[in-house]
Amino acid sequence: MRNFMLNIQKNSIGRFRLLALYLAVFISFSFILRTTLIIKSWPMLHTGLLLKIYVTGLFYDVVTAMYAAVPMILYLAFAPDRALKSRLHKPAVYIAAFATLYIMMFDGFAEYIFFDEFSTRFNFIAVDYLVYTTEVIKNIRESYNLALIFGAIASLALILFLALRKSLDASLLFPETKLIQRLKVGLVILLIPALSVLLIDQSYTRVSHNTYANEIAANGMYNFFAAIKNNSLDFKTFYRSLDDKAALKLLKREINELSGRLVSNDPQDIRHRIAGKGPEKKLNVVVIMVESLSADFLGVFGNKENLTPNLDRIARNSLFFRQAYATGTRTDRGLEAVTLSIPPTPGRSIVKRPDNEDLFSWGQIMRSKGYDVKFIYGGNGYFDNMNYFFGHNGYATIDKKTMAKKDIRFENAWGVSDEDLFTKAIAELNKSHESGAPFFAHIMTTSNHRPFTYPEGRIDIPSKTGRKGAVKYTDYAIGKFISDAERQPWYADTIFVIVADHCASSAGKMSLPPDRYHIPLIVYSPAHITPRTFDTIVSQIDIAPTVLGMMNFRYISKFIGKDVFNVKQDQGEAFIGTYQKLGYIDDGMLVILDLKKQVEIRRLSDMSMVPVASPAGREVAEEAVAYYQSASYIFEHKLNRWDSPQIVMNKNNVNQITRK
Repeated sequence: MRNFMLNIQKNSIGRFRLLALYLAVFISFSFILRTTLIIKSWPMLHTGLLLKIYVTGLFYDVVTAMYAAVPMILYLAFAPDRALKSRLHKPAVYIAAFATLYIMMFDGFAEYIFFDEFSTRFNFIAVDYLVYTTEVIKNIRESYNLALIFGAIASLALILFLALRKSLDASLLFPETKLIQRLKVGLVILLIPALSVLLIDQSYTRVSHNTYANEIAANGMYNFFAAIKNNSLDFKTFYRSLDDKAALKLLKREINELSGRLVSNDPQDIRHRIAGKGPEKKLNVVVIMVESLSADFLGVFGNKENLTPNLDRIARNSLFFRQAYATGTRTDRGLEAVTLSIPPTPGRSIVKRPDNEDLFSWGQIMRSKGYDVKFIYGGNGYFDNMNYFFGHNGYATIDKKTMAKKDIRFENAWGVSDEDLFTKAIAELNKSHESGAPFFAHIMTTSNHRPFTYPEGRIDIPSKTGRKGAVKYTDYAIGKFISDAERQPWYADTIFVIVADHCASSAGKMSLPPDRYHIPLIVYSPAHITPRTFDTIVSQIDIAPTVLGMMNFRYISKFIGKDVFNVKQDQGEAFIGTYQKLGYIDDGMLVILDLKKQVEIRRLSDMSMVPVASPAGREVAEEAVAYYQSASYIFEHKLNRWDSPQIVMNKNNVNQITRK
């Protein structure tokens, strides 16, 4: 062994000095970026975490660098000496070196901007951004001076290249070697990325319960490719689980207690009867889902900046839910929850997953009741797979492409202004009304999103000055929409549901901080709803069954969400999560299910830990597992399909069951 190592040092290691230089530069860049993110996030960190962050970060930086270096290692191991000593080799190395420096600097800039927006390293969102390049590139161009940024990156890369040129030249000087010698060295080096594939995943970045610390300790590029790999996660493989029948049985028990009578004792049959409490009310329903509207933007939740005067006024004259929670941190999660009334499944949302057609949805129910059903979006509906999902689940889809140019007065990367969207919505709702059918419309806004641009002169905050202006402009547009709707013949018989898709930021000091999922939920219909405040915990998955319950609809349901007016005040539940972490709020506790079958339980009152083995901890953890495991099982085994044989209510006899 001693002779082998001496042989490496004397003969073979020379041509791998280029690899050593690359590793030194990569790790230096990563160190600088990590330090920058620490400084940026310092109010959310403490000094006791620094050593863990840097040590863990160095570990992931080396692993990531070695993954990226595999082509270089193979080249240095197999290329003959004459190739590396040819006249073309040095210019090729120079070009590759400059390109590598440029990419590293560009990655650092991109990661900083991404962290500034989402308080995380690259993740599923970054993967999505590569898919939807048109909106993303346009958004970046509208938000930043790209010519200046790219020029600055190129200049800095050139300066650094010149500073490293002597080291580069030195790395190209080495004695001649034999192939067998080079292969021995190359194979030893390749063991690092090979073993990393087998033994290392993202779990080692969890250096504490502080989410900021965990994210900064990670490597952005490593997380990016991990997100591509983990676009769907098998629940039983990665999470604590029960026997499938036991999980479904527990879910059905919860459904039976909270939502309605079960149709059968079959463990896989989640159908339950919703009988209604009086004559059905064929009222119009308009769901306004507002982009990134955290509860703490609203004055009714204590905000003193007067950002939402219209929403505050509407909330005071509505059924106002004080404890509503989003299921996720992305628009597709909000759409999934409200449309399908199902907890989030790990990995991608159902909106973007394959085989998501003909599901049991709110739109399908309304269509079966004779409603004209529409999804109305101000951007391009192919984004997040919206048009496909809604178009195959009971909705007609209307997006930016259906709008005439004369009707678009303002737009940015994500779509038309909310004013233009709501003007289009009024026209579409009038068409539905004129057809003689009641209507159900799900409207998705876009303006509260970077680059935060909107028509000038509408509010007292100039366009493109930040999120507060975008929030206030969206509030203005909603107020105008309600005012315009009041002049329509269908207004008196319409229920307006205003809810956020998710919060503006989801990061916090701990995993899944509940306050970063707290959203407004307002149900407004002056002629039919008496204003009051509802304080029980509500999830986005409860919205559809609750509104249908208010309308006394009779149907056979496959929803997992509940009509919150059928539960006691202390029985409210909520589901919050990311593509990986799954949270369940119940009985004053937050359960977090994570990879490697980890379970964490905290008291909501003070966020202290609850022993999982304690009676209270065991019970709430089992409920969390049952809900999430069953949600995954139901989708994967197609148990929430609309086109499978359905049991429906006979209008004259709610106990009579017939096949659809």
